[in-house]
Amino acid sequence: MKAHLTLVAASLLLAACSSPAPRPESGLQPPPAWDTASKAQAQHVNQQWWTAFASPQLDQLIEQARAGSYDLASAMARVRQAQASAVVAGAPLLPALTGGLNASRQKQLRGTGNNPPQSNSNKDAGDYFSTNLTATYEIDFWGGKHAARDSAELAVRASEFERATVELTLLSGVATTYTQLLALHEQQRIAELNLANAQSVLKLVQTRHDAGSATQLELAQQKSLVAAQQRQLPEVRQRTEAVRISLAALLGQPVQTLQFTDQSFDQLRWPSIAAGVPSDLLSRRPDIASAEAQLAAAQADIIVARAAMLPTVTLTANLGSGANRTADMLRNPFYNLAGGLVAPIFNNGRLGAERDRATARQDELLHTYRGAIINGFADVEKALSSIRQLDEQRQWQREELSQAQTAFRIAQSRYEAGAEDLLTVLETQRTLYAAQDLNVQLRQARLEASVALYKALGGGWQAPDLQR
Repeated sequence: MKAHLTLVAASLLLAACSSPAPRPESGLQPPPAWDTASKAQAQHVNQQWWTAFASPQLDQLIEQARAGSYDLASAMARVRQAQASAVVAGAPLLPALTGGLNASRQKQLRGTGNNPPQSNSNKDAGDYFSTNLTATYEIDFWGGKHAARDSAELAVRASEFERATVELTLLSGVATTYTQLLALHEQQRIAELNLANAQSVLKLVQTRHDAGSATQLELAQQKSLVAAQQRQLPEVRQRTEAVRISLAALLGQPVQTLQFTDQSFDQLRWPSIAAGVPSDLLSRRPDIASAEAQLAAAQADIIVARAAMLPTVTLTANLGSGANRTADMLRNPFYNLAGGLVAPIFNNGRLGAERDRATARQDELLHTYRGAIINGFADVEKALSSIRQLDEQRQWQREELSQAQTAFRIAQSRYEAGAEDLLTVLETQRTLYAAQDLNVQLRQARLEASVALYKALGGGWQAPDLQR
């Protein structure tokens, strides 16, 4: 009865060691709702979130980035490396089978003490041929081999999630850079229009100065305004070129080969995005899923390190045959069965240190996992807050722009009629230009906030369950 209980206990121990590690817990409680609520009619995020901006050009750039990005290609190569490592880690779970074919010749050079049995004299050489088939298997008593396989498989999942993170970062970077480029094109267009308008006013001031109705000071002030607006054009062009270079780099091509069809900045649209509940974010962010998989792999590594401190049992089976002639090589078969027990006795604390290192690694990755969750919550909160604040700013800025346009038209008409001084015209000019430029900046910031929210919510990505 006692022996039966011992066998049952051993079976339960082996089953516990070989079972997959449970899904790691972060110990964090997600908030019940976001601090900034989404609109009721908001759309849920899909895997092709960039199509919501209604830009065929952006769709094309996204496909180019997927095909040409070297960062994404590197991430995919790391996935293949992890897959190969998983095959290596899983190999010890099955017996290793090796085969051999040997041939030897032996001749006594001096004396008679080492004559081969098949030799007739000291001067004759003896030949011997043999073949063997050997199977070796280490019994996984402590679950170390299974844990090593589980760790490698979890590393594959982590690399796949990291690849998804790289792709999400890449695509959001393309979308953001594209909106920046269109915004700069619009700012350049506004700057050129305002320069033309300032030059028109300068002609009027020059005419009035020649007629004696405008002072030299007024003429100098308007010339200064024209020069300032001319200075801003190369600055905008420089920023535009820098963004074009960045966009080309994201696509994996030199800027000289970038094919870009200009699109009106006003044509870009953004939807109202549903953020869901915070708890859903844990399965929607690939970086959080990667941190979770790495933590689970670290837990398996602790089992591997502990198993290395315990005895191992190895079984060996050998089937072979040999003879002094190749024709008779298979006529003398034999087999050999063996079992061995190996236990670590003294290793100067190496195995214990390996276990401690694995435990410390688990602690590190637990904090990394928690940090990824908190940072994910923060990313969503910041994006939602930016969208809300920018929508309020744009609502009032539209009124600001409308009034600035009206004020400039009135001031220009009154100056032409001699009822207003040039200082008022100059001030309304500056105000109008600033309002137009700010309108573009706010719109571009709103587009960037939408892209940031898509990225923060995982871009429609869904994590598979880590529990097998």
